[in-house]
Amino acid sequence: MRLTYLVFGLLGLFWGSNFIYMKWAAELITPAQITLLRVFFGFMPLAIAAWRKSAITRDQVRHLPHFLVMAILATAFYYFAIAEGTALLPSGIAGVLGGSISLFTTVATVLFLRAEKPNALMIAGVLIGFAGIILIARPWEGSDRTIDIHGVFWMLAATTILGLSYVYVRRFLSPFNLPPLALATWQTGLALLVLLALVDRTGMANILHDWHATAGVAIGLGVLGTGMAFLIYYYLLRELGAVAASGATYITPNVALLIGWFSGEKIGILEIAAIILVLASIAMLQIGRQRTAKKAGQLNPAATKS
Repeated sequence: MRLTYLVFGLLGLFWGSNFIYMKWAAELITPAQITLLRVFFGFMPLAIAAWRKSAITRDQVRHLPHFLVMAILATAFYYFAIAEGTALLPSGIAGVLGGSISLFTTVATVLFLRAEKPNALMIAGVLIGFAGIILIARPWEGSDRTIDIHGVFWMLAATTILGLSYVYVRRFLSPFNLPPLALATWQTGLALLVLLALVDRTGMANILHDWHATAGVAIGLGVLGTGMAFLIYYYLLRELGAVAASGATYITPNVALLIGWFSGEKIGILEIAAIILVLASIAMLQIGRQRTAKKAGQLNPAATKS
């Protein structure tokens, strides 16, 4: 069990570190190029793990249209939007907004999966989360704003599309009980092909001028923050269950904030208040899901044994 919680902490560390790596790289190459490199290096550990475990089979090819949708939206666009947003925002703020995925997943679930009903704590968590996001964005400010509103919109676009992708998987792929490793490998591999076809690679070698940025994107963002993070998350799903595994989202914003602070990023009172609201929202949504899961288990004891 100690190993499990050590791995849990590593996942939060990997996810939370991604934002500073993207920030470094954005000074040398475009967000689209960052996305391409991230997916390329992230695909490697997934492909190796899928090959060793024989996770990819011929009969999965019939799900190719769904894999392609997930590749375009939940991988290519999601990572691109995160890179765009991080390039325009302090990495710590980007990390907090990126950590609000559970907020948008909850909203998407309520809107499109009618079988899942939120409790009062989850509804309050959603409202508090949006209050925090508004406080970060501060749409009432003029041209002298301290936070780039376009960066906020890119981050919200990323978290929204990931929330919608959760619903898509539940509707169209979950009934087939595909191995999570297979889904992640197909999704990332197809996204790599799409990005190779679309991304202008002119000037991408500029990243080699800074070894911190090069190592950050290749090893930190790609191998560890994407490929290994996928593998760790699915390990935690097996060991702890979905609700507990998603608790790594508590760690991610805090890691991003600490790294940003150590890197010299300045955070004002309003940003701190907004961050507290977003973190409180994540906690409320997590606790609300735990209560819902516990109640469902009490109503249907057989479900807890499956």
